[in-house]
Amino acid sequence: MGRYGDMKKQTDYNDIQNKRRMPNLDLLRCVAMMMVVVLHYLGKGNLLPDLTERGMGAAGAAAWLLESFCIVAVNVYMLISGYFLCTTSFKVSRLLQLWLQIWFYSVTFGLLGALTGVLKGTSFDFHYLLTLLFPVTMEHYWFLTAYIFLYLLLPFVGMAVKKMTKQQLQIAAGLLLVVFCMAKSILPVRLETDQRGYDCLWYLCVFLTGAYMRRFGVPFLEKKRRGIFLYTGGCLFIFAGTFLLREVYLRTGRMEMLIKVCLEYNHILAFLAAAGLFTAFCRLRIQGSPAKLIGTIAPYTLGVYLIHENLGLRYSWQNWLWAKRLAEGMAEGAGGLGAVCGLLLGTFLAVAAVFLCGILADMGRKWLFDSLHGLLQKSGFYRSLTEKVQRADQAFC
Repeated sequence: MGRYGDMKKQTDYNDIQNKRRMPNLDLLRCVAMMMVVVLHYLGKGNLLPDLTERGMGAAGAAAWLLESFCIVAVNVYMLISGYFLCTTSFKVSRLLQLWLQIWFYSVTFGLLGALTGVLKGTSFDFHYLLTLLFPVTMEHYWFLTAYIFLYLLLPFVGMAVKKMTKQQLQIAAGLLLVVFCMAKSILPVRLETDQRGYDCLWYLCVFLTGAYMRRFGVPFLEKKRRGIFLYTGGCLFIFAGTFLLREVYLRTGRMEMLIKVCLEYNHILAFLAAAGLFTAFCRLRIQGSPAKLIGTIAPYTLGVYLIHENLGLRYSWQNWLWAKRLAEGMAEGAGGLGAVCGLLLGTFLAVAAVFLCGILADMGRKWLFDSLHGLLQKSGFYRSLTEKVQRADQAFC
């Protein structure tokens, strides 16, 4: 078929986008969130051995391999955002809903963590309280700070993307990728402007890539197996590149600052691997009961992130879910198959537990918000406020 072939036939729902969800990308959203939990479990659970030290066993290598296959998660989220937001209008109501959701989790679980003694890794002081009260501008959740800033740019970026030609979008996105991705991936130095993908500018690059895929497609990724190959190959190269740089450091004592460069969000390998996984899921067909179940769960995945990365719980929940025991097992039997299997099984169970708790918690939060909305509708002031927000939404339609 033509541009993007069957993939566009499966995923390009321009005329029905607002009528039903896309279960294939909803599933990808769930998978990406699970990958995020894996990253935080391994990293904050002290399950990733120090790359600058010798003597890493099979379990340590397995942990870094798992890290390499999950590092695409955040880029995948932004590709999904670019894919959908490029065809929608900016909504003040959506911005307010997202901010209230973030604020609710920030304050509720931040205070619970501090008052119950669960809080670890940070001090309960004035700065902590400011972070809870102003979670976006204080970067309580760095990803959502970058996302909200990007969403604020949507009235400008979205309209520009809709009017740009294929060549214009190629050049604009290409230049951004050269500056924020290619340069740092090639040069054997640490650039001062390199924020390692933890900023709004990098997500603008990924957002534009998702928008380009939606509008024009990528002929090379027309077939699902190519997307799978790109993802798998990219992740294996991330792992191999990381251990190659480690070997260089162990032999020469140099390149210490660049050992983890392949594992940074704005590295070309992480970017390409995310694009491969995204396009593979775009080709996936899900129907019937599985599609309904995924569509029910997917809207609540953000709650998983907002709970387990809350400052009140951020450095505590890993040890509730066996991270310390797994780390001790890895140290005792670093080269054994049992340690590798224990790591993989423990990580899987921990991620499943966090994901389930987060989904259920956000369902409860949604019920609470809906109930409060119904009660507040009886107030004339609240009705007047919601009408003003609706008029603001209509201004961007």
